[in-house]
Amino acid sequence: MHLLNNRVRPYAWGSRTTIAAMLGRQVPAPHPEAELWLGAHPGDPSAIVDEDGVERSLLDVLAEDPVGQLGPAVTDRWGDRLPFLLKVLAAEEPLSLQAHPSAGQAAEGWAREEREGIPREAGNRNYPDPTAKPELVCALTEFHALAGFRTPYRTVELLRAVQTPALAPHVDLLAAQPNREGLRALFTTWITLPQPALDALVPDLLESCVSHVKEHGEFELECRTVLELGERYPGDSGVLAALLLNRLVLAPGEAIFLPAGNLHTYLHGTAVEVLANSDNVLRGGLTPKHVDVPELLRVLDFGFGDMAVQTGEPIGPRRVYRTEAPEFELSRIEWSDGEPRVEVKLEGGLPRIMVCVDGRVRAAAVDGQVLELCQGQSMWLPAADPDVVLTPAGTSPVRVFAATVGSGAAGISSL
Repeated sequence: MHLLNNRVRPYAWGSRTTIAAMLGRQVPAPHPEAELWLGAHPGDPSAIVDEDGVERSLLDVLAEDPVGQLGPAVTDRWGDRLPFLLKVLAAEEPLSLQAHPSAGQAAEGWAREEREGIPREAGNRNYPDPTAKPELVCALTEFHALAGFRTPYRTVELLRAVQTPALAPHVDLLAAQPNREGLRALFTTWITLPQPALDALVPDLLESCVSHVKEHGEFELECRTVLELGERYPGDSGVLAALLLNRLVLAPGEAIFLPAGNLHTYLHGTAVEVLANSDNVLRGGLTPKHVDVPELLRVLDFGFGDMAVQTGEPIGPRRVYRTEAPEFELSRIEWSDGEPRVEVKLEGGLPRIMVCVDGRVRAAAVDGQVLELCQGQSMWLPAADPDVVLTPAGTSPVRVFAATVGSGAAGISSL
């Protein structure tokens, strides 16, 4: 077991208070802090801290001893690369509207851009690496998001409820074809509208949304979201696209899994996110960054329906969030006031990253090593380490998250 020193990403949509407070630093921070990265991503790898306080990049540690750090099953599949990245995400403002590619799409897109000689750090690069980027986000606070296409008939009801005359032909388009093809046609129409057409249509939509909110209509939350996005991104086609997506409010502990092709954006709140160790993002609006419409349309999945919200499979005080992704699996461990301080065992043989987000937790290995984590601290557990037993340290409520590889990966069991 080793303590980790992790990197903070200062994106403009981040919070000046959340991550700084969690890490015990000065609040407010001098600039927005959006993501705390825990892992071995080449862009911002964590550092392992030894007993003398000396730091070494986790990337270097993995390269020197991949089997000992990751285990033979992981190295057989992913080499010396840790397949997952854990984040604490603090969204004060909406992120860009985006989707991520499948493994096949990512490999093809990366090879194409390599042949074209696009620098990997270039602003117009879609595929800085050749891997997929599925992700799971689990709310720490009330967490607001748009994710996945809503059932078309409900979207037709929404569009008709907002009563924007200029939208009538678009509503008819989806009403006549309430399926994947209809969603693709409408989304493609909106995202490719010329700027003069957007500049005329979006203000009419916002005016209609104001009226709907004043009347406390059925789609008040969706209209409030459109108004917020329209204020931040005037004349952006992503404001229209937001009308097509499920509007979600996650309570703490609730999570959603975002597979390849899922169109989404996070609006506001704090969460733990675990994802495949990739930077591949196709943007669809709500951003000044590069938007490649043809490539986005190539990777989007126009399947529709309610997003499945998970609370985790209960295993004692532990909750495990199962997904189809082989790269990762997330567990949440909590001890609340007045509940038994039950021990939780994490079996050896797997690479793990654990972060304490509330309270203090004691980690004791069967070989006698002990580490204690307080809020904001994290640790690396190599595959070669023995079993570790977790117990609360003190009487305050404790909340801990642990990430490892998926339980279906190469026959690995994460329990």
